[in-house]
Formats: sequence, C-alpha cells, structure tokens
Amino acid sequence: MADTEDGVPDYFVKSADKVLQILLAFTSAHPTLTVSQAAAATSMSRAAARRFLLTLTDLGYLATDGTTFTQTPRVLDLGASYLSSLSLPDIARPHLTELAHRLDETATLSTLDGQDVIYIARVAAPRLHSVTVNLGNRLPAWGTSMGRVLVAALPAATRERFFAGAELVGYTSNTITNLERLREEIDTVGRRGWSLVSQELDVGLRGLAVPVRRGDDVIAALNVSIQSGRQDTPDVEADLVPVLQEAAARIAEDFGGRSV
Repeated sequence: MADTEDGVPDYFVKSADKVLQILLAFTSAHPTLTVSQAAAATSMSRAAARRFLLTLTDLGYLATDGTTFTQTPRVLDLGASYLSSLSLPDIARPHLTELAHRLDETATLSTLDGQDVIYIARVAAPRLHSVTVNLGNRLPAWGTSMGRVLVAALPAATRERFFAGAELVGYTSNTITNLERLREEIDTVGRRGWSLVSQELDVGLRGLAVPVRRGDDVIAALNVSIQSGRQDTPDVEADLVPVLQEAAARIAEDFGGRSV
C-alpha cells in the first residue's frame, strides 16, 4: 500500500489514532485530566484535545464537571469482547510466567474436580529447562496445597461430601492420613488464606498455594513448588505468601472483566 509524504500509510485514519491517544492518556496515576493535561499527554493542541474530549463525553466514554474529565464505565465495552474470548488459563499464563521467573520456581494454576486438582496452566521454573509441563495432570486434592485451598473454600455441605470420599494414602512419612487432622488443617487454611504442604506427596518437595478469588468465589488455586533447601519455612509467610497473593489478585482482576 502507498504511503503519504510523511511515511504514514494512505489508509491511516489520524482521527482514530487521536481518539485512542486521548483514552490512553487516562491512567491509574492520572484518572482525571484537564484539557491542558490531555493536550500535553498526547502532544495535541489544546483546541484539538478539547474537541476530542468533548466528543468522547457526548458519546458517553468520558464525564466532565466542566473543568476536568474522567473515564466512565462505558470504556470497558472496548475490551469486553476480547476479555470474554479469553479463558482463565490464557489470562493466567503471563502472570505465571512472571511469578516463575521472579521466584525461580514452577508456578501452577489448578481447579478442583471431585477428589482431584487438575492443572489448567503451568510454567516451569527457568532453571528447569528440561521439565515437561503436562496440563490436565491430576493430583489428590487432600494432599496438595492447591487442593486444600480449594476445599477450604467449598460450602460446608460440599466440603463434608469431599471428606466422606477422600481416600487418604501415606505417600511419605509426612502425609496426613488421619481424617480429623486433615479437617483441622483445612480449617486452618481457610482461616489464614493460604496452604503450605511440606513433603507429603514427594520427599524434598513443598507446595505453597493461595486462592484466586472472583468476588466472593474462589475460581482456582495458584501454587508454587518449593524445593527443600531453597527457602526456609519461617520465610514462607513473610516473603512468599504476599507475592503469590499479589499474582492471584492480578489474575482475578484480568479475568474479572465487566460484570453484566
């Protein structure tokens, strides 16, 4: 396609570019803009910025008190169809990648299916170049940190049905095989909001998990695997739990989209 003299393709609609510049000028740091601030942020003249601001106000994407402008919830419509097309694993994967690189540990997102947790997204630790990530893998929910987080969030009656069907197996000497002890542990997980399982399924491996919440619902569990010796247990709550909770909140926020 031919370009204009300034190197811009001849099909390019400059006014569309300017509309997007105006909308993107509003950020969490600058949720409210005056005409002068919008003009400075977009390198437009004050007159041009004012025209675009007022047009977007007439269309319902901005609101004004006569001096300043703010975005309205209608701007969410622009991304709603994209967000609705994404699955939870799609949305979570970049956050898992960031978490795995930050901690140099494998990060996993899982959901509950009966007595099992299922991996729906997983990113291996950067140091584990040869590790194969098998989505769809199942593990007994009662014996994993992510499973205990998910079970702790179940309604009381559903949680009782889970306990009734649990077949506790002693994988290692650390495995909880007593049902009452398991109930107590899951009650504790529910109260504190995270779970640490130490060498219960495999010697040398610990797992830390937090819930991913959407409103009042727990939609998944976020987990990192921790090899023994890489992180001391006393540091888990202070150093690792907040990092996982932040990542879980970002996943939930991105997956939330617009409530309709």
